[in-house]
Amino acid sequence: MTLPTLSPPVLRSPLRRRVGRFFYIQKRRFEWFFDSKKYAKQIEKPLEVLVFQHHTPLLRRLKNVEMYLQHNKVTNLRLAAAKIDGLMIWPGETFSFWKTVGSPTARRGFLEGLVLENGRVGKGIGGGLCQMGNLLYWMALHSPLTVAERWRHSFDVFPDEGRTLPFGSGATLAFNYIDLQLRNDTQQPFQLRAWLSETHLHGEVRTSKPLAERYEVFEKEHFIRHEPWGGYSRHNRIARRVFSVEGNELLREEPVTENHALMMYQPFLADTR
Repeated sequence: MTLPTLSPPVLRSPLRRRVGRFFYIQKRRFEWFFDSKKYAKQIEKPLEVLVFQHHTPLLRRLKNVEMYLQHNKVTNLRLAAAKIDGLMIWPGETFSFWKTVGSPTARRGFLEGLVLENGRVGKGIGGGLCQMGNLLYWMALHSPLTVAERWRHSFDVFPDEGRTLPFGSGATLAFNYIDLQLRNDTQQPFQLRAWLSETHLHGEVRTSKPLAERYEVFEKEHFIRHEPWGGYSRHNRIARRVFSVEGNELLREEPVTENHALMMYQPFLADTR
């Protein structure tokens, strides 16, 4: 693994952040208007074959984070799930999170939730939708769908307490230029499902006929590094093993991504004496 040099967080002025955000939002809208992609938009009843399913808890107590932001997040996730649940991705089509969900504005019912910016915890309308991005990305890695666009988290903000998936196995989101896009390069349709129960966000990937392969996602080469300027960074690789459904034979191992993030908390270092 080639390690990049991670510098301390740079605090940019509010004006610079607003101007930059406006520029990249317009740039993405220009791309949507002129690109040749065929975006998924058709909603259908559930397909017959379950490819993969996963669920994550809606509420999690986080240090120095007010719980009302967590409850507001539930509303935001419910609004996003209503746009995604049952969405078909036909052969040759691309799913775009923001093309599907749209702008998370107060006018559309989105509430103030937790947002992360430059490694700091803040508040913003539509906050908390990254949980949906994390769920969709994790499910996509267990399917034949191609991850056409995914942005990793640049900061590791909270300790691992309660974390069940490998570090770096999620996808961050920011309307509309930091997107999650999944492309169907196969010859059969796939479908995304997303819904909320009282306690969890649920998701499924479905298709029309059984697959010949199944996928196992894992991490390797995970470590924490003490940077020369005093902070800590965290690194790993995400990969997956591909097995045959019939016979459970290991067919190949595929690299998925590398993660490099600044840690925004003091890690617990093992006593090596």
